[in-house]
Amino acid sequence: MKRRQSDHYLFRKVVRFEMPLGKNMSSQRNGRKRGYRLIKSVFDFLFSLVFSVILLIPMLIIAVVIVIKEPGNPLFIQQRIGLGGKPFKIYKFRTMVKNADRVIEMLDRESYARYLDEFKLEEDPRLLGYVPGKKNCLGKMLRTTSLDEIPQVFFNVLLHHDMSVVGPRPILKSEMEKNYTLEEQKKLVSVKPGITGYWQAYARNSATYVSGRRQKMELYYVTHCSVLFDLKIMFATIGAVISKRGAH
Repeated sequence: MKRRQSDHYLFRKVVRFEMPLGKNMSSQRNGRKRGYRLIKSVFDFLFSLVFSVILLIPMLIIAVVIVIKEPGNPLFIQQRIGLGGKPFKIYKFRTMVKNADRVIEMLDRESYARYLDEFKLEEDPRLLGYVPGKKNCLGKMLRTTSLDEIPQVFFNVLLHHDMSVVGPRPILKSEMEKNYTLEEQKKLVSVKPGITGYWQAYARNSATYVSGRRQKMELYYVTHCSVLFDLKIMFATIGAVISKRGAH
């Protein structure tokens, strides 16, 4: 059966002749990995530092707008799974009403069932400013433009070093356990989660947990991550944000 071209190079058929790695080849590969991790760490620090300074004023403006819309903490803080399976707190601008994490209480039975498939909803009544039948609202605008992700750059990348600029999506423990095998989970948490990644940049809503394509894309990145791949993902992310393709 032929794969669709839209599946990008994730599903390219590559024929390789596997040979046992000698000590020299193995040490070279380990050296490349260490070099990549070093370059990535330096880039994460410099990027997040510059990014945080440039967007300090916009961050304050967004925070004020959120508080005006609904008084309270403008940040959404939630525990996700990070490097080595270690839990960490993720910081984002709040795009939902208070207590939105009480999903069972705030969604009807049909919406909750759909939420459990992908851990998100296209039309989510918990979004800030949501009005039934209205296409846009404050919460959806923040998500579509990825402005809600800005605090992660400052808190998670620059200050706490929990995340990288590029990497797999940081997800809930329950989300990971439901959609990945134990072996896949170990592989997924072998790198830091990222603000953007292969799945977000190239697919977003078109690659789902139900289809299995989202898992494949995340694991593909973990196996093939490199400086060049990270750069491609970053440029693709800019294009995706500009064209406003999909939401989280």
